[in-house]
Amino acid sequence: MTAMKISGSTALVTGANRGLGRHLAAELLARGATVYAGARNPDAVDLPGVTPVRLDITDPASVAAAAELAGGVNLLINNAGIDTRTDLLDGDLDLVRLELETHYIGTLSTVRAFAPVIAGNGGGTILNVLSVLSWVNFPMHAAYGAAKSAEWAMTNALRLQLAERGVRVAGLHVGYLDTDMAANVTGPKSDPAVIARLTVDGIEADAYEIVADDVSRRVQAGFPGGVAALYPQLP
Repeated sequence: MTAMKISGSTALVTGANRGLGRHLAAELLARGATVYAGARNPDAVDLPGVTPVRLDITDPASVAAAAELAGGVNLLINNAGIDTRTDLLDGDLDLVRLELETHYIGTLSTVRAFAPVIAGNGGGTILNVLSVLSWVNFPMHAAYGAAKSAEWAMTNALRLQLAERGVRVAGLHVGYLDTDMAANVTGPKSDPAVIARLTVDGIEADAYEIVADDVSRRVQAGFPGGVAALYPQLP
């Protein structure tokens, strides 16, 4: 599998109009990549130097059109997402479905469209932006965490299947970021510009898993302790 070089690569970042996606697009651009910035409303993309692309990952026709337009891509970053803050027991089931349609089905749809493009361009990398909540979950983010857990499982499965086609599949695990999505969070939040830099470093280092902050590293370190270590609040 060919090592990933950012300079000279062609990347597409989903959800690139704000938050981590915008910072990832900016970091790639600064390192010499050609960048397509996917967004449901391309007019919302305000980063100079990128090419805005209309892309709604929950709309198969939109995904297919983006893959046809951005035919030179050898790096795909699946960043687009939502957090409806839906409780699994009492929340609106339609919102639970929306989380799964976005993070799992939408991401998978984008991978299915772009994997042949990347393989046809000589190989490259797909990065799925996951979350520490794919490993540990709490009621206030239950639907989000469940969808991210499914996306993590999907990432592992695709990693094996696409390796033989010269496509590396990586996952990013990170906690709260100082972005609009976490605007109401009062706890510690990471600088998205710093996370973007660490993420692109990890892509160029051909890492399969990028664990980008202390909270994600602590949760990962707790795996051997099982449920008791991950959920000490349980009786």
